[in-house]
Amino acid sequence: MSTIKAFLVGVETHEPDALWEVGESLIELAELSRTAGLEVVGEMSQVRERPHTKFYVGSGKLEELRDQIVELGVEVLITDDELTPSQQRTLEMELKIKVMDRTGLILDIFAGRAQTFEAQLQVELAQLEYLKPRLTKMWTHLSRLGGGGVGTRGPGEKQLETDKRLLGKRIAFLKKDLVKVREHRKTQRTKRQTIPMVTGTLVGYTNAGKSTLLNALTQADVLAEDKLFATLDPTTRRLKLPTNEEILLTDTVGFIQKLPHQLVTSFRATLEEVAEADFLLHIVDISHPKCRSMIETARSILEEIGAQDKPQFYVLNKMDLLPRDYLPDLTSLGITDGMFISAIDPNSLTQLLERITEFLKQFHRDFTYRIAYSKLDVLDLIHKKAEIKSIEYKQEYVEVHAELNGIIGEKLMGMLYKTS
Repeated sequence: MSTIKAFLVGVETHEPDALWEVGESLIELAELSRTAGLEVVGEMSQVRERPHTKFYVGSGKLEELRDQIVELGVEVLITDDELTPSQQRTLEMELKIKVMDRTGLILDIFAGRAQTFEAQLQVELAQLEYLKPRLTKMWTHLSRLGGGGVGTRGPGEKQLETDKRLLGKRIAFLKKDLVKVREHRKTQRTKRQTIPMVTGTLVGYTNAGKSTLLNALTQADVLAEDKLFATLDPTTRRLKLPTNEEILLTDTVGFIQKLPHQLVTSFRATLEEVAEADFLLHIVDISHPKCRSMIETARSILEEIGAQDKPQFYVLNKMDLLPRDYLPDLTSLGITDGMFISAIDPNSLTQLLERITEFLKQFHRDFTYRIAYSKLDVLDLIHKKAEIKSIEYKQEYVEVHAELNGIIGEKLMGMLYKTS
């Protein structure tokens, strides 16, 4: 089967708060395209105050595009920004080829990566929300690509032929199923909290090495590939620290600039693992030339899901790919607490565990518990999770003064009466 030839186009608007220049963004778009199985045969960019309301690029650039498409045998055009349905329809009529935008491409990659029932539900909902305003007859002249390939995964031709009423029913059905998923996830979290444990979540830009790190620290078997969005499903594993304290670590879907809002909404149940965590390990590919922008992109998404105020420890991964004896200054990256590691170096991992332990110690507090003799199993829990300062066996209860992680101490409030 021959590879579909793709051509990329972007618009540089020189917005003052932009983290990525168009050239850098097109490099990432090319990587996304290759991840989707496309062959990138060329690219083009234009500086404009804003994208053209009808053609995305100016009319002059449109003529250049038409010539390039014919000369290179291009079969699909991909824009770096999300197109309006009108822009997409007009471009397809003008160029006589399939047109996709970054959003549609990312959704297509997610469709190819979704393995579990939950991920498939989330991706299909995101795709249908995206496709709903684009359901027109514009697809009929693209039938020659209908045999498969990029942009035809997930809902596919069958869904595109249905009307918006039927599509609306399917969207409502998926939303109901995802409410059930959300409740199931909430139940799982509640069960995990019956034995108080600190919970951490790995977050960061896609392909920063989150899954590789989780595997290395916990001997998990999460799929870890040098690809964008190699894994979509959250995975939780126990991690034992040097103090013998056990915490829970969860790996989640990676972030990316211009992450489609449909995915943020559809993956709400999954991203709640981030919002509900006690702390975040923010994984950064320190070898990437745009690592600072990747950090800022991840921070903006954390803010969008309400997790921006979570305690964060930065893990600057892939230091083995940096020039010898060179490490960037943390303050230049806007980081106050973090360390450089290589997830494939056992010594790095040992040092990381020590730093995580040190990081969590800042949350330690003194507690006083009065434990009824009928709840001595909880006393055993405190022995395992705290440094006992003093213990007195009184007539009606055991009084314990202990230093322990404040997160755990607060979770124990639901199990015991706590004073002071």
